[in-house]
Amino acid sequence: MLNRRVFSALTTFLNRHIDRAMKLHELKSLLRAHPTAFPQFNLPGGEQIPAHFHLTEVGYVSKKFVDCGGTFRDRETCVLQTYVAEDFDHRLQAKRFADILDLGRSILPGDDLEVEMEWDCCVISQYPIDSARVVDDRLEFQLVARHTDCLAKQSCGCESEGVNTSAVCC
Repeated sequence: MLNRRVFSALTTFLNRHIDRAMKLHELKSLLRAHPTAFPQFNLPGGEQIPAHFHLTEVGYVSKKFVDCGGTFRDRETCVLQTYVAEDFDHRLQAKRFADILDLGRSILPGDDLEVEMEWDCCVISQYPIDSARVVDDRLEFQLVARHTDCLAKQSCGCESEGVNTSAVCC
């Protein structure tokens, strides 16, 4: 049984669209709250990762970089790799999904990492989890596409009047 604070946080998360990726602790809470549900991942274009996917890796990715304006930055994420085999009857329930996430405890620095799903459909792509909702016996997760952006627009002149900010600015 969930305590009221956790249930309130889950309800708030399930009923809103977020502007940031889901955190690992939020994903784990959702999975544990609905252990018999089947996770479903909806890709940005409307397709779905096939229901018989396997969760094959729990990874920690740390990226350190300098932007074109000279600012040093870092980014950390939890990347979950999916794999689709020919076992069409395979279904991963939320409890087993959460148990696999727990196997990553020794390499993950914490549960406050943003989560991205890795999917291979001609090229390997990573999609942040944007939102989630419970539908019948499923936990539906909406994935969103990441896009490149200039992080130093003022240094590049991308914010100046008349510059098309959707175009490459550096």
